Amino acid sequence: MARYLIGRLLGLVTVLLITSFLVFSAVHLAPGDPVSFLLKGHPVSPETKAAIRAQYHLDDPFFTQYLKWVGNVLHGDFGRSVQFRHDVGSLIGSRLPSTALLIGYSAVLVCLGGVLAGILAALRPGVVDRMVLVCTGVATATPPFVSAIVLVSLFSVQLGWFPGPGAAGTGFVDRLYHLTLPAFALAVTLAGLLARVTRSSMLDELRREHVEVARSRGVAEGTVVRRHVLRNALGPIVTVGGTMLAGLLVSTSIVETAFNVSGIGSLLVQSVTVKDFPVVQAITLITVAAFVLVNLVVDLLAPLIDPRLTLTRRGAS
Repeated sequence: MARYLIGRLLGLVTVLLITSFLVFSAVHLAPGDPVSFLLKGHPVSPETKAAIRAQYHLDDPFFTQYLKWVGNVLHGDFGRSVQFRHDVGSLIGSRLPSTALLIGYSAVLVCLGGVLAGILAALRPGVVDRMVLVCTGVATATPPFVSAIVLVSLFSVQLGWFPGPGAAGTGFVDRLYHLTLPAFALAVTLAGLLARVTRSSMLDELRREHVEVARSRGVAEGTVVRRHVLRNALGPIVTVGGTMLAGLLVSTSIVETAFNVSGIGSLLVQSVTVKDFPVVQAITLITVAAFVLVNLVVDLLAPLIDPRLTLTRRGAS
């Protein structure tokens, strides 16, 4: 296990290095000039432009800029935002709580809604199963921005149950209330996918011989489902669900922009538009690191949930 963990951590470092280089290259090769945004069309002397470029090291060779940026990141310095003229680390830190709360809220909705719907479909064949399949099919085919439009039109504009885009709220409970529609918009697609995975995994376990043996011995159906079906079905559910939850990090930019939530997702969209490359590089690197770490945690938890994975791994070694 220690060797496996060290190998995964080394892989994490490699992925982050490759990602940092690709992101740095893409941002600097994109058309447009950050100096033009800073000047906002105001005529200035060539000396002023040269001073601005020197301040942000824009005239240094590409690899010099990259190595300098990586060295600063290792010391916790992500640079200075071109758009906001503030330290990137503090700028991201001020918006991170909103994004973290939105992702946590959405993760709860995905896990509860997806797993419960999948279990219900597997245990109730016929009309209930078909209804769940239809609903999850619609959910998986609905992009987050479409869900956002529908939710705002119905629950905010027509019914007035929830505030519209741009509202923030004060206090934990009030913030959850204001983030309800964004959280649902973010969770709809992944909840549908997780429901289908749960249903498939449950049906596979329901067909196992040990389930038939337990039923033939008169074991209560609830006990059979809980101990012999759901417990063994959790392995694929947790593995796929963990990957889906990591995908929430990517979808936040769409939902936060649609609902005008002041998080790092909307900050990323704004920064890409104006080519604020220090912010783009920092958010992308943090997102990739979080994505890989979530997958690592899921891989470590999978053998604990399903011991058969450990035995298989030992047998293969």
